Amino acid sequence: MRSSQHSFQVFRDVPPLRQWRRQLLLDRKTLGFVPTMGALHEGHLSLMRQAAAENTDVIVSIYVNPTQFGVNEDLSSYPRTWDSDVAKIEQLNTELAAQGAHTGRVTAVLAPTSKVMYPILPPSSEVDGDGSFVTIMPISRKLEGASRPVFFRGVATVCMKLFNIVTADRAYFGQKDVQQTVVIKRMVKDFHIDTDILIGDTVRENDGLAMSSRNVYLGKRRRAVGLVLFNAMKAAEEVYNSGKYSRSDILDAANRVTSQVLSEQQALAPSQRALYEVHYISLADPDSMDELDVVDPSKGAILSGAIKMTPLEESTLGEDCGLGDGKVPVRLIDNLIFKPHM
Repeated sequence: MRSSQHSFQVFRDVPPLRQWRRQLLLDRKTLGFVPTMGALHEGHLSLMRQAAAENTDVIVSIYVNPTQFGVNEDLSSYPRTWDSDVAKIEQLNTELAAQGAHTGRVTAVLAPTSKVMYPILPPSSEVDGDGSFVTIMPISRKLEGASRPVFFRGVATVCMKLFNIVTADRAYFGQKDVQQTVVIKRMVKDFHIDTDILIGDTVRENDGLAMSSRNVYLGKRRRAVGLVLFNAMKAAEEVYNSGKYSRSDILDAANRVTSQVLSEQQALAPSQRALYEVHYISLADPDSMDELDVVDPSKGAILSGAIKMTPLEESTLGEDCGLGDGKVPVRLIDNLIFKPHM
């Protein structure tokens, strides 16, 4: 039932959602799907706008999926913001309604429990844990997967479940999680899932920082230094656009930026600096995510990277340290797509 409080239905379980979905099919309506873990920001909303422009109805899932977090990762600290998420969707529907009848709306939110999503066994985050999992290899071992061994197994598994539950015509993902988009596209192709995958551009703050639900933990000091990843990748992009295609030329430009900024931070007092670790900067084939020695200019490449902003060593009185008082490590990922040079 649609709540009188909301302009959309909220589904907690599968059978009523499937009944709703069947009626959409009978009414010859189309369904776009935006999967999220909540803590919605403008990046999510841009995907919902894209879905509303291309479908009569949009469903958004809000579910913090435990199987994509490793045993020692930040599941417990991941922001859960149901009330503000609902308010943002309502505000978006008001915006969409003003655009007229040709634009779709968010007409449903799927907010399941883990018992619904993992009905037989409790979800396991152990690398060799029991459960029914989807693994997309070898791509899930690379880059993000190298440092987070269960991450893409969890992503693929929950997306397979969500795709089977929702059976949307189209599903929308953000370019910021570029390796995730490659994994999902491959899964859909390999398993003949009848849902088209659409990728929306990365949405950024005015200074270039990629929007992320985890940015609320940064605070002013770490947020300013966290721009190093974007700036490093822009330096590498300049080299590619100048006509240099070797891995060493491109990645050296990025690594110079991350090394210089880290040296500058290390020279500051603990109460002034924000330190970080570079997990990787990758130059990869856009289809396989295999590392490239030389970019084929007719094909382009994906430049991606990850850094971990470590907890603040010392804070000053009244300083904006972000949610968690600067004590939560924050992993930032970003990427740029090097378009083919024809």
